[in-house]
Amino acid sequence: MSDRSSQSSQGPEAQSLVRPQGIRQGISVGELDLDGLDGDVLSLTPAPGGPPVGPGEVYVLVRLRGRPVGTVLGQVREGDDTAEVLATAARKQLTGFVPEERPAPPPGLPRASVVVATRERASQLARALDSLLGQDHPDYEILVVDNNPATDQTRELVEQRYAALGVRYVVEPVPGLAAAHNRGVASAHGEILAFTDDDVIADRRWLSSLAAPFADDPRLGCVTGLILPARLTTPAQILLESHGGFTKGFAPRHFDPRRPPADEPLFPFTAGRFGSGANMAFRARALRAVGGFDPATGTGTPARGGDDLYAFARVVVAGHRLSYTPEALVWHHHRETWQDLENQAYGYGAGLTAYLTAIIVRRPALLPALLARLPRGLAHALAISAHRDAGEQSVPGEHGSQSYPWPRSLSRLERRGMLYGPLGYLRARRRVRGHRLPWEATR
Repeated sequence: MSDRSSQSSQGPEAQSLVRPQGIRQGISVGELDLDGLDGDVLSLTPAPGGPPVGPGEVYVLVRLRGRPVGTVLGQVREGDDTAEVLATAARKQLTGFVPEERPAPPPGLPRASVVVATRERASQLARALDSLLGQDHPDYEILVVDNNPATDQTRELVEQRYAALGVRYVVEPVPGLAAAHNRGVASAHGEILAFTDDDVIADRRWLSSLAAPFADDPRLGCVTGLILPARLTTPAQILLESHGGFTKGFAPRHFDPRRPPADEPLFPFTAGRFGSGANMAFRARALRAVGGFDPATGTGTPARGGDDLYAFARVVVAGHRLSYTPEALVWHHHRETWQDLENQAYGYGAGLTAYLTAIIVRRPALLPALLARLPRGLAHALAISAHRDAGEQSVPGEHGSQSYPWPRSLSRLERRGMLYGPLGYLRARRRVRGHRLPWEATR
């Protein structure tokens, strides 16, 4: 689910969170590239823009000759060879791992448009744009959508630093992430529409990795990618990543409405399993055909979220396939404070049920299918928002040496958000009543 708390509003649901004890600060984040499972260390580098790696706790993305295959958390002592300590831990973790053969890139990648919605975060936006301008995709454009701006900072940044490099600037006056994304959909020229947030740094192969699957599969409607933490500096960042973060793993996955996955009994209503809004791409004609994003969802609206989940589910319900590829990587700057984490927990819950409400309001014919899955759906919702004791998940990822509980106060906030979500969506829908999609308004 998209994470753009700069547009979120604090309401009575935001309560003070008692900080759990024992969470360390300052886990280094980096990238370790190996020449095969038993090969030499090719490189060890900090996460993009980050400080040097180690000593202390170090979380690294493990690559095999550039290909992301996993993460590992290691403890590096003063005087240790940091690269060898982490390589040893990575080889132990990956014992028995057989990497899939890397598919050859298609002969021609489809033209792509990258849409970045933003609001009053010029310094973070500049960092994201710098990474997007360095993509290895041969044919793409970048659009910055300034959502309900209060100042000229974003426009001035784009015009003074990036317009000469081909970055386009557009404004969407209607508040909300979904409305901003729809403005990008209307303004884009690409066959593939890729979306990311202003608080990420994109890997150089991010866009080509998102676009390549579309060239191979004409039924593919959406591709999502891997999101890793750019920093693990504060307890809030560590706690978020330890209990899931945005990462969907390192195994490619494919979702086909004609063959629902056996391990997804709530398919397609658990759209959060598909990916997150900070790293997603759609075939333009498929996204426009389903009406784009619901402008009554998303951060910046009373619904608080759910815009990405809505788009995923609508594309799948329309008969298109969806794929997840870990090769399409972005580094995400998690929110740093406990207040941010509270708002995020509440927003996740609200966005989930707001999106489900949006699906039924927009597609009433799906109500019987949703009702049939409701008992399992409620159990799933309670499970994902439940208090989790120390030891149930490690920090961060699956192989950490420490673990921390997920506070009950955050679980309560998530569940309160779930109760609020339908009401938030209906409030947001009233606000955008009569609002036409940008591509309809230009006809």
